[in-house]
Amino acid sequence: MNYKSFVIKIMAISLVCVFSVGSFIFYIDPMWTFGHEHKYNDVQTVINERQQKTNRILFQPFHYDTLLLGSSRTTYINQTDFENMKVFNFAVSNASIQEYNSLIELAKQKRGKEFERIIIGVDFFKSSIKESKAKKSLNQYIQTANEPFYRYKNLLSMDLLDYSWQNFKMSRDNKVLEERNYNRNNIADAKDIAPEVMEKQTKEKIQKFRDVFYGDTFEYNPEYKAILSQLKKNNPNTEFIIFTTPISSPLFQAMAEEGRLPDYERWLNDITDVFGGVYNFMYPNSVTGNLENYFDGHHFYPNVGKLIAKRISLGSNSETPGDFGTYLDHKSLAAHLLEIRKQNEPLLVNR
Repeated sequence: MNYKSFVIKIMAISLVCVFSVGSFIFYIDPMWTFGHEHKYNDVQTVINERQQKTNRILFQPFHYDTLLLGSSRTTYINQTDFENMKVFNFAVSNASIQEYNSLIELAKQKRGKEFERIIIGVDFFKSSIKESKAKKSLNQYIQTANEPFYRYKNLLSMDLLDYSWQNFKMSRDNKVLEERNYNRNNIADAKDIAPEVMEKQTKEKIQKFRDVFYGDTFEYNPEYKAILSQLKKNNPNTEFIIFTTPISSPLFQAMAEEGRLPDYERWLNDITDVFGGVYNFMYPNSVTGNLENYFDGHHFYPNVGKLIAKRISLGSNSETPGDFGTYLDHKSLAAHLLEIRKQNEPLLVNR
């Protein structure tokens, strides 16, 4: 074989390899930039949730009238479980309330107008200065998606080849193997874990919340109410529906024991002042008292997300437990908070 033939052969082999890699990544689409769906890509791992959902909005059809926002807890709500609404779940892991405006603006830009309604799942621990002071936005993810040839450069990524292989295997076996996997319709699921693992994770998570979020370092952000007000001001023609995310009863008890009930009450009052009312799910009840509804006492399974969606969209007509979720306004809030305080009074003796 002469030198010229050798070079041509090597180039041909290289091109075949590059084409094969690119074709497989395109076939699986791990960064959600193309949108096709089949049985070998219907279980997707979370690589970068903000980038993946930004890509989905920018590169795929977007026919929704309702936007759902929140943190990782809210990702487990199936957007199709809301009745009489076309909902897009734009919740992302560790979302800050400071980030919501940029998420709304991106989705509004793609839709071409304001949303009919915006549903926000708010987390109490995210009301602290530590968790809600820093300014955050989606700008870097939007810039990445708008880079020249972004979608096609991804097809040459060896990292994405690895993720594509993971997605292929999970989809082939039709198994959810991680704490959060998505299908091609932006619906998240979580793997089932053994009871003893759940108990261990719950204990560890409660201790983490005591040490990191609910302890002496907690300081309620006095600007929290103003941040909410700005969201409403920026969307004057949109109905806002706010709900609190339900943590397990043991985690709620830890919050009370750490002396955070006054802050919890202020938080609900601030939300009610801005939006006129709130669906509260964050208090001890039959759902939050069942640890089988959680995989760590902090994140609920999608079956709980379904109950939330039905309560919000169907109200008292939904087939949800009667004690799970109550709509609070200025007339009912004080009595609700008094009942919660009475239930937790024994925990406050030494505070």
